[in-house]
Amino acid sequence: MGRYLNITTKGFKESIQSEIYVDKTGIIALLNRMIDTEQKYVCVSRPRRFGKSMTVKMLSAYYNIEADSDEMFCNMKVGEDDTYKKYLNKYEVVLANMQEFYSRNTDIDLMVRRINDEICRELKKKYPDVEYTDEKNLVETMYDIFLSTNRTFIILVDEWDCIFREAGCGEEGWQKYLNFLRYWMKDKPYVSLAYMTGILPIKKYGNHSALNMFTEYSMTNPKRMGCYMGFTGREVEKLCIQYRMSFEDVKVWYDGYSFEGRFAIYSPKSVVECLTSHIFDNYWNQTETFEALKIYIQMNYDGLKDSVVEMIAGNRVRINTGSFTNDMKTFHTADDVLTLLVHLGYLAYDFEWKEVYIPNKEVRNEFLNAVNVIGWNEIIVAVKNSERLLKSLWDKDEKAVAAGIEKVHQENISILKYNDENSLSCTVSLAFYAAQEYYMIFREMPAGKGYADLFCLPRTKYQDKPAIIIELKWNKSATGAIAQIKDKNYIAALKGYKGKVLLVGISYDRDIKIHTCVIEDWRGYL
Repeated sequence: MGRYLNITTKGFKESIQSEIYVDKTGIIALLNRMIDTEQKYVCVSRPRRFGKSMTVKMLSAYYNIEADSDEMFCNMKVGEDDTYKKYLNKYEVVLANMQEFYSRNTDIDLMVRRINDEICRELKKKYPDVEYTDEKNLVETMYDIFLSTNRTFIILVDEWDCIFREAGCGEEGWQKYLNFLRYWMKDKPYVSLAYMTGILPIKKYGNHSALNMFTEYSMTNPKRMGCYMGFTGREVEKLCIQYRMSFEDVKVWYDGYSFEGRFAIYSPKSVVECLTSHIFDNYWNQTETFEALKIYIQMNYDGLKDSVVEMIAGNRVRINTGSFTNDMKTFHTADDVLTLLVHLGYLAYDFEWKEVYIPNKEVRNEFLNAVNVIGWNEIIVAVKNSERLLKSLWDKDEKAVAAGIEKVHQENISILKYNDENSLSCTVSLAFYAAQEYYMIFREMPAGKGYADLFCLPRTKYQDKPAIIIELKWNKSATGAIAQIKDKNYIAALKGYKGKVLLVGISYDRDIKIHTCVIEDWRGYL
């Protein structure tokens, strides 16, 4: 075994011997069906601490021809698959962590030369009897081994995108690196499977698309890799039972990434740290501080600040991910910045609706840290005052609620279009920011004979709080909003709920710029 060729299985052994290990070997069964097919080029991108490197170590341990891995894998999910024995320990595996190479040689030419030389050295050491056409050329060396022995390779590339995330490389360096990867892997008969992982997808850089043979699986469209992007909801629920912690609380803190409504995905780092310590805190983003987030959300692109405020308030923002050039320096629109934040894990993406949103409490805290440092004081003030405003709503203090909403609206004129109907929804959501702690909040929820603007259903630990139905009106009366809740039977959405319910009508008069509020107890039957 070497440093790059058929590395030790120790790394994966450490993973399965850890206090918490979640079996993700199902991805091996999926990849086995891609071996020696036109789908054999795979690039999976996801945020830091979502299990990328662990997956690479697992694949190396399974395919490594110099290992005896049956004992590690036979009782796992892949052991039940009909391809298990066929590919177990059958391949020469080359694993290159590009971050390690780049850390030693930030000059791209030297970095590529080092990759070439060090892998060649190990290949020639294992196959000394092969007659090499050019023993200093990695591609020729692997080709000659294949022709002499008929053995093919699994190529694993970890942190493939590191040079696009680091400063000082530039377009020329990017193209040299991409050309090297293409020359190494594209259309080479010695490749049975190429698996790359990183944070950024590889679609293209500028007008250069050197790696178009790869199929991408990313945070914007993971396709069939969705359940391997992190811990799934079912996996986390089982762990919560084992560690005797509230699954609902874990959801609030760490859930929020979802793919096609099929998989709720959690950051493995956050879940493991929370369950083993029994303390809810910010764990995943300790590896990506709010300083990085701050840099991106204060970029001077029209509409970016509005979108950030909308999402802090709990709303979603529609974006176009198609123009993103897949690096961390080239931006043309606010959508490009928001797309990057999806790949970094700061935002979640709804593929069906093409919308982004802040996924959970852990990440939302980082946004607040960032806007606090940036100096968006009006947002911080609104958040700090939201607890008091929510209490006023519970107390049915209509004047205090109206005044509080009006204050938030006035202080955010520079961000929100004051006479825009959507700004009322954002204003109310920001004003009641604290409600996200106590409630599951549903926007535009189908109810009775229409769609209620806001439904707030108490979380399990806050059943003493009332459920809230909020209807918003633009240039119409708050009393009319209450009447609409009743006439359209929005309360039907709470069928079976046993607690108290507040009906809330909030209106804004565009001409005199005045907000009014009406609050009633629901006194009917559910």
